[in-house]
Amino acid sequence: MSENGNSIEYINAGPAHEPRRIAVITTGMEGAEGDLCIVWLGGYRSDMTGTKAVALEAHAAAIGVPFIRFDYSGHGSSSGHYTEGTISTWLEDSRAVLDTFAQGKRLILVGSSMGGWVALRLIEELRKQKSATQAEGLVLIAPAPDFTVELIEPNLTADERASLEEKGYFEEPSEYAAEPNRFTRKLIDDGRNNRVLTGLIETGCPVHILQGMKDPDVPYSHALKIMEQLAADDAILTLIRDGDHRLSRPEDIERICDAVTAMTQNR
Repeated sequence: MSENGNSIEYINAGPAHEPRRIAVITTGMEGAEGDLCIVWLGGYRSDMTGTKAVALEAHAAAIGVPFIRFDYSGHGSSSGHYTEGTISTWLEDSRAVLDTFAQGKRLILVGSSMGGWVALRLIEELRKQKSATQAEGLVLIAPAPDFTVELIEPNLTADERASLEEKGYFEEPSEYAAEPNRFTRKLIDDGRNNRVLTGLIETGCPVHILQGMKDPDVPYSHALKIMEQLAADDAILTLIRDGDHRLSRPEDIERICDAVTAMTQNR
């Protein structure tokens, strides 16, 4: 099976008795010089065929750095439905991909929206376990760490709270898909166990955040809060005055690629 001419490989994540099938595409891995690797971490209900992921893959090839993109379980070509997943689930999926394809490598993690949360949790886990696989750079695009706690829970309506209690989920219209976004009580409960904005964030690597100031989903104040808690890291925040949440315009993608290139040149 292939996508844009690249072969999709499948690995298993999760418990052996009920594994999740994760779709992965890698490029430039064979014969690559050095041990640097760029990893794409997508957002909620996004998949690895998105504009930014594909453009970044092409950019990685142009600068000669291996690239990994994949679909979390319940997304894209992977098994399951997104409503079955949680941050813990998708963190486990991400770790399975790294353990399979990037063991011992120096990573530049590029996290978009929810992928920014997954990236920060990945770094926490890798550092805590003193893994040979470590982040050497972090690029966050409209990052949404702790979004269930910080952005969803405080803004729930009475009807949405009732739906969570009665049905175990609530829905809201999506600007990016015909079907509404469904947020489960399981996702929200699990989000509390994966919070990263509770104190100083120490990634141990350079960080570059790109945030649109006209983002209707993640306010740029959220990016400012992340910056405040990255006090121990070499961190840059680029605010894009007319940028939206997707940041998928050609000029946005150019900024993202430049940020990634800078990370590869600094290490």
